[in-house]
Amino acid sequence: MAYVIGDECVACGTCIDECPVGAISEGEKYSINPDECTECGTCADACPSGAISL
Repeated sequence: MAYVIGDECVACGTCIDECPVGAISEGEKYSINPDECTECGTCADACPSGAISL
């Protein structure tokens, strides 16, 4: 199961910089591509608003 970005996201961009496989994309709402996510948890650990979870 890939990580997902919830409504708490403040679009700060921290997760994009931390993702080692480039699975996160910007848009109206940030999103994580489940086919690219390796479930490493780096994005969740880096998220200052706690918006990323499994």
